[in-house]
Amino acid sequence: MPGPTNAERGRNVRARLLAAAKELIGEVGWNAVSTRVLAERAGVRSGLVHYHFESLQALLRQAALDEMSHMLDATASLLVGAASAAEGVEAVLYELDRYNGTDPASLLFTEAYLAATRDALLHERMSGLMTGFRTSLAAALARSGHRAPEDAASVIMAVFDGFVLHKGLDPELSAARVAPLLRRLTSTDRNGAD
Repeated sequence: MPGPTNAERGRNVRARLLAAAKELIGEVGWNAVSTRVLAERAGVRSGLVHYHFESLQALLRQAALDEMSHMLDATASLLVGAASAAEGVEAVLYELDRYNGTDPASLLFTEAYLAATRDALLHERMSGLMTGFRTSLAAALARSGHRAPEDAASVIMAVFDGFVLHKGLDPELSAARVAPLLRRLTSTDRNGAD
């Protein structure tokens, strides 16, 4: 039986490099990831980093964007599958409750946000991901009859980001504490908070 093709080996190396980058960004910080350390973690020769990616920065950028895209797609599906926008927002909040601010995904996202302040391309692409999610959220709110869906979606996104960020500083912060406030914000009751 023939072994893997060059294309299959290349995809495997790329996948290993991206997985190693995701781990290392959270473990040591964006700026501390070196080509050598990354290659060692991935179990490949360091020259393959630059063979498969135009630069170390491009590899780190892709790893962060892939992880963010995956997480946003998964949470957007919670909005789509919910009976109402309020229930969808609450489901997203409870999903985010599993991030404690010190877990690998939280650290990766925090590092990516910081890196985006210095990397215009990362900033642009992260902004695009966030805009896409915010648009989905605003559409869900509009379908539920919210009077200000775009404004509410912007505030809810800020709450989601702040919630994950602050959980690293306040372990007592929980979805159960924040959910009642978000319920009021997502309410379509004309006597509600919208």
